Amino acid sequence: MTTALRGSALVLAAWLSAGAAEAQVRIGLSAPLTGPDAAFGQGLRFGAEQAVADLNRAGGVNGQRLVLVVADDAGDGKQGLAVAKRFAAERVGLVVGPFNAAVAGLVLPAYEEAGIVSVLPASGFAGLTGKGLWNVFRAVPSDFEQGARAGAYLADRHAGQRIGLVHDKSPFGRGLAEDVARALKAKGQTEAAFETLARGERDASALALRLKRARVDVVYFGGLAPEAAVLLRGLREAGMSVPLVGSDGLLDPAFPQAAGLAAEGTVMTLSPEPRRLPEAKGAKLPRTPEADSVAAQAYAAVEVLRQGVEGARSADGKAVAGFLHQGRPVRALLGDLAFDAKGDLKPDPRRPAILLQVWKRTPDGRLDYAGNDVAP
Repeated sequence: MTTALRGSALVLAAWLSAGAAEAQVRIGLSAPLTGPDAAFGQGLRFGAEQAVADLNRAGGVNGQRLVLVVADDAGDGKQGLAVAKRFAAERVGLVVGPFNAAVAGLVLPAYEEAGIVSVLPASGFAGLTGKGLWNVFRAVPSDFEQGARAGAYLADRHAGQRIGLVHDKSPFGRGLAEDVARALKAKGQTEAAFETLARGERDASALALRLKRARVDVVYFGGLAPEAAVLLRGLREAGMSVPLVGSDGLLDPAFPQAAGLAAEGTVMTLSPEPRRLPEAKGAKLPRTPEADSVAAQAYAAVEVLRQGVEGARSADGKAVAGFLHQGRPVRALLGDLAFDAKGDLKPDPRRPAILLQVWKRTPDGRLDYAGNDVAP
């Protein structure tokens, strides 16, 4: 081959490569595919992969195919930042995730600096959309809404009673407890105790005695299922039959197993249960309760980004964010989603953002919450 022909071939290869890149819109997924939250991460991957496949069958976006770029952040901030650097280097300007609030808090500013827009599929930590970042949107209600709903419920259902607040010292748990305290104050009530039970604690006996001395009639817990079970066992061992109220952090099949009979009557604030995605042909990912609890949100997050690209007529992160910030409803698996100036979901008057459901014993002796709505 002559030098001229070789040069022409290189130019043609470069042109074809550029054309192939332009014919794709790449969406990143930052999820904990390993580590303690891997079951949730696999659900996010399942939902995102199915969304990309379905949308490509329907024609992609603006004549281009969607391509999912999957990265494991392991639920770890350092690894999440490494994923952010990879996305920036590979010019992935649209991202679903991260899942963990602590990871998101670290990486979202890095995404903003790189011009990357992120749709959070599961994290409701209010602070993530309260920093003035242009690039973050949330596909689920914020924890502030859960705290406000729980506080209103406690103030109404337990009016005049002594309410104890406990959190697990995490940003998620403390934020919930503080939001409940604000909601109570707005109703003219104050908590009788404000205590902590750190993540990983396996003994709540001393805490239970403090709550007993405070003569609390009901306890709100901001935290996750393992510590909620520890708290309930401690309360019962201290001779206290007070009810427990918590958030979707208690939405764990292991909760009633760990808490036993004490779990019955526990109230949770939950988003309306998402549609369970059907089995995909040839899918190899495990379908666990944890995976199913987040798959639909990941699917919807991909839909949001796809319609953002379509509306902006561009896959540029800032252009997509600009379109989504206009507040127009975006049709998704979870319903019509519209975002406010911070990136939080706007209220939809056609459906409640937060439900109250209670763990009850079923005829076969199990404890379940599904369909057990708390009467207003």
